[in-house]
Amino acid sequence: MLSTFMLALVALVVLFIMMSVKIVHQGYRYTLEHFGRFVRVAEPGINFVFPFVTRVGRKINMMEQVLDIPGQEIITKDNAMVAVDGVVFFQVLDAAKAAYEVSDLYMAIMALSTTNLRTVMGSMDLDETLSKRDEINARLLAVVDHATEAWGVKITRVELKDIRPPSDIVNAMTRQMKAEREKRAAILESEGMRQSEILRAEGEKQAKILQAEGLKEAAFREAEARERAAQAEAAATKAVSDAIESGSGQAINYFVAQKYVEALGKFATSPNAKTILFPVEATQLMGTLGGIGELAKEVFGEGGNAQATPKVKREATASRGAPPTISGLPRIEG
Repeated sequence: MLSTFMLALVALVVLFIMMSVKIVHQGYRYTLEHFGRFVRVAEPGINFVFPFVTRVGRKINMMEQVLDIPGQEIITKDNAMVAVDGVVFFQVLDAAKAAYEVSDLYMAIMALSTTNLRTVMGSMDLDETLSKRDEINARLLAVVDHATEAWGVKITRVELKDIRPPSDIVNAMTRQMKAEREKRAAILESEGMRQSEILRAEGEKQAKILQAEGLKEAAFREAEARERAAQAEAAATKAVSDAIESGSGQAINYFVAQKYVEALGKFATSPNAKTILFPVEATQLMGTLGGIGELAKEVFGEGGNAQATPKVKREATASRGAPPTISGLPRIEG
């Protein structure tokens, strides 16, 4: 009888110890209730409680969790219907508030995110909803995080997974994008042609400027050369004049004879000239060379012997079978 009592007592002690020990896993918190009233939060590890008086109320997951926002249709500000779905990342920071401040934490966060998503996107145009996802995420995060602060929950991120406009709007947007890109291409092409024409005109302008400068320089050089030649001719003429004025009548005769000899030399050096025909005026010019010398002496008041006038005898009849002179032109055999 005694042994049976002892065995029963040991069994009760073991059962009491087993009911007193509560093991909490890492990443979780347990709320402990004393006759239904919250007393404390059990941390990860071994926790001892008084059995039949204190019990575990809620098991709260303290790790960051992901909650899917189901797809829903939203009407934008410009009356366009779009289908949207997203995700919410949150983490429980206060286990007691998460357990006792809200009835169903997951359902509350989902409903709060859904309603605020409709509010935010409903106040924007379709183009804004498609191009300003970061702004939508930031606004949703601020609103939902502020609302869940009283529940001991921190909303870390809110992301839109997909925005699906109607097919007709997608087709219209595609045509608009194509037209916009063709417009940009046409503008860039015309701008390129404009720049090309400007550069070509600029090149032609520079070429004409350089050509004009070259012609100007050439004209300047030519004028300078003519001026120097004129100066040299004037100097030569002045030298002859000075010589004549000083009493030398032979200077002008020498000057004229030199020019005449040079002209004859050019005729003589011609490879095709075997016979040279002089007009009557040329023979008269040669006959007057002596007269010019005499005239110069008379002008300067000088006397002296006049230079002999070179004469060219004209042939009256043809010699050696040559034809007679035509129109008063003498023939000189080369």
